[in-house]
Amino acid sequence: MTDSTADQLRDVLDGRWIELRRRARTELPAELMLAPAGLSVEEHREHTTSSLLKLAELGYGRAGFPAAYGGELDYASSCVLFEMEAFGDLSLLVKTGVQFGLFGGAVARLGTHRHHAAYLEDIMSARLLGSFAMTEVGHGSNVQALETTATYDDSTKEIVINTPTDSGVKTYIGNAARDARMAVVFAQLLTGDENHGVHAVLVPVRDDARNPMPGVTIGDNGPKGGLPGVDNGTFSFDHVRVPKANLLNAFGDIDDDGHYVSDIDNANRRFFTMLGTLVRGRVCVGGGSGAAAKKALAIALRYGTTRRQFAASDDQDEIVVLDYLAHQRKLLPRLAKSIALSFAQNAVTERLQELQGGAPDAERDPEGQRELESRVAGLKAVTTWHALDTIQACREACGGAGYIGENQLTQMRADVDVFTTFEGDNTVLLQLAAKGLLTDYKAMWGDLDVPGMVGKIAGQVGERIVERTTGRAGIQRLIDAATGRDDETATDSLAWAGSMFEQRADHALETLGNRLRKATKENAFELFNNAQDHVLFAARTHIDRCVLEAAVAALEPMADGPARDLLERVLILYALSSIEEDKGWFIEHGRITTTRSRAVTASVNSLCRELRAHVPTLVDALGVPDDLITAPIVQ
Repeated sequence: MTDSTADQLRDVLDGRWIELRRRARTELPAELMLAPAGLSVEEHREHTTSSLLKLAELGYGRAGFPAAYGGELDYASSCVLFEMEAFGDLSLLVKTGVQFGLFGGAVARLGTHRHHAAYLEDIMSARLLGSFAMTEVGHGSNVQALETTATYDDSTKEIVINTPTDSGVKTYIGNAARDARMAVVFAQLLTGDENHGVHAVLVPVRDDARNPMPGVTIGDNGPKGGLPGVDNGTFSFDHVRVPKANLLNAFGDIDDDGHYVSDIDNANRRFFTMLGTLVRGRVCVGGGSGAAAKKALAIALRYGTTRRQFAASDDQDEIVVLDYLAHQRKLLPRLAKSIALSFAQNAVTERLQELQGGAPDAERDPEGQRELESRVAGLKAVTTWHALDTIQACREACGGAGYIGENQLTQMRADVDVFTTFEGDNTVLLQLAAKGLLTDYKAMWGDLDVPGMVGKIAGQVGERIVERTTGRAGIQRLIDAATGRDDETATDSLAWAGSMFEQRADHALETLGNRLRKATKENAFELFNNAQDHVLFAARTHIDRCVLEAAVAALEPMADGPARDLLERVLILYALSSIEEDKGWFIEHGRITTTRSRAVTASVNSLCRELRAHVPTLVDALGVPDDLITAPIVQ
């Protein structure tokens, strides 16, 4: 394969924002994007803040903000830049994500003109550093149950922010311990005797001298398992008063007479509409973790092409470790999955732009939004787990060298660990993805509102999903008829693998729906709780299918030639590796025979051997800037 093959593959992986990715590769300097080794926690925090300010000077804080207030590029471009910045120090990535994505994004998406005019320029330029104060000690993923209160005092036209209990203390808040001067605080909005649910309020937390504001207590979460450059901390509030205008009022407001007003009457729908505008954070986390996995693979695969170990005979040099099938098996299926996930990430980023990239007053597409949220939740879970698994495998593939800090893998592994739980715990997110599959998006419920959800499911799931499953099985029968059910060559095609993905996902969803249809008001929770493994399997297999579909959609327009052929082989390896992992399910459910199961394994082995020769091309295609790979083992 030639360099042009790598270039073509990189262009396909770069997708719609190809020019922006090229720009980031050339403009983001390594001395800014990487932290020196051996820093103390405080030194790392200082370096991260300094780098954040320099990124803002370069204009990278303006991506995705409204052009009317100084923003640049389209809304989803911020997700693309987040991916590109993830090739550097992940502490800096998270710090910028908190500042521009969470804090700035909340002001932009939940606020209105009065907030945009007052704050966005200072946020984009990083003159005003802030926090996104949602998570509480007692309430992580269950945002609707937050305890912090925001009580309107009509006599003074102020909102009083209060932390009523120890479990209501805001915790794990990025930028809190050291830098934030203002926080977007999520709290129960109270007017008179009414609770209008969770809303967001801008609350100053430090003065210009960086001292806590009166009534604000700030804590430091201290050293963490990773991300040493991010100053995570705690906030608690003792009847802190802010002007009524500090309420971020895009979805609910308090009028001049002290009455609560909203264009969305239903409290649940209002809550989920508000959170839906913040789905970009999960898109970014998935993309960032996927980028980190690519960097780890680039290090491990390059090292594997030079590191020698053992000899086949006394008169032979030691063998390059990547020539061993076991080593190929460790890395190449993960490389294939990383590439496939890139296409799925591109697809949700494009969909985000379509749904949320227009004017703030553009007509909303509730069904499309619900579908996006469901898919993003599942993809974030699958991608972050893949990243953590992949970086660990890469560390092991580099042996003792992989454990040395200067070779970058150990810090990367520690940093990515928390990606599996922030922006939503992965297990909860897969449950939300499954719930999205089992509803028609015409109504909204709180997290795991089992009786309401199950009741709705009972009326709509059964026949519709059975019909889909039957149709997919028909596709498989056609494929089997053409190739012979036990013909080993039948496994080595995207068509066959795709039909297996469809059957697995459709059957999982159909049978889950049938289980839940048996629920009554009395047994609904127990039934759902007992089906948790089934729920998670249905969500995961659906996301797997979405990933393959997105990858095939990217493959199909490619011109015939070496690049297309190579990508097709990579995608077959991804698909067959997934089938191999679930071969017990496929055999138990009569989808493959034991003969074909063995053929799948043989095909995975064959593809690993075949793709070994193309590793340099595939690594180059990942698009990781060389100057951000400083590991001595690959220099």
